[in-house]
Amino acid sequence: MNNLLVRDVKYLDEQYRIGEGIISDDAFKQLEKLFITVDQEHNYFNQKNNKLLPKLAKENYKEFLESLLTKTRLSIQPKIDGCAIAIRYIDGKFNKAITKKGFDVSSKIKQIKNVPDCIPIKRDFQIRGELYATNKVAGISQRITRKYLNDKKEIGESLRFCCFQILNGRLNQYETLNYLKKCGFSTPDSYFTNHTSEIQIYKKNWLEKKIFAKYPTNGIVIKINSRKLQLIREKSLSQNNEWQYAIEK
Repeated sequence: MNNLLVRDVKYLDEQYRIGEGIISDDAFKQLEKLFITVDQEHNYFNQKNNKLLPKLAKENYKEFLESLLTKTRLSIQPKIDGCAIAIRYIDGKFNKAITKKGFDVSSKIKQIKNVPDCIPIKRDFQIRGELYATNKVAGISQRITRKYLNDKKEIGESLRFCCFQILNGRLNQYETLNYLKKCGFSTPDSYFTNHTSEIQIYKKNWLEKKIFAKYPTNGIVIKINSRKLQLIREKSLSQNNEWQYAIEK
């Protein structure tokens, strides 16, 4: 492990201890106020909208990095190769699960061992993640996952769900991951940096399997940490309206 990774491990360890305060039981309830009331016209779970889950941008990630303000905080996460899944909880109970194209796969996702039936949030809570096969390489993982979702008789013993986004939230990336853990979800290993020049180092470490080796990956994902900046970019009419990018081989 190089000095960059050692520094990040130390940083994450320190931040985790700080994060305990951020998501203490009392603060947990306060954070619920930061969730966005779901606009039914933009609700991924409303079939009438025919609204698909957003795709990751893949082209010109270097231009994306160049467009950022100096020392914009970024998170680096694995690009897990499986099937994108969104799950909705209402009043703390599992309500519905859909694929990125909006197909209802609730009965299949409820069988996945690490997907909680109940969470400690008494309101509309929508999350997104990736369903993948453990101990498999990219490509095979996606094939196994798709077969499981499409075949009523298929058993998903080796499948796991990795959650990385609150669709109707206003927390930054770091707070989001900690909040999801508090709710009982598995979240991806993540690194953080304020230096865009380090992204190539993370890419190299991924290619050499020094990071994210436990997942079936076909790349890494860089995300703007600040939710405020994410929302500004989402609403921007300019060319720079993306806040997360996939970097592949």
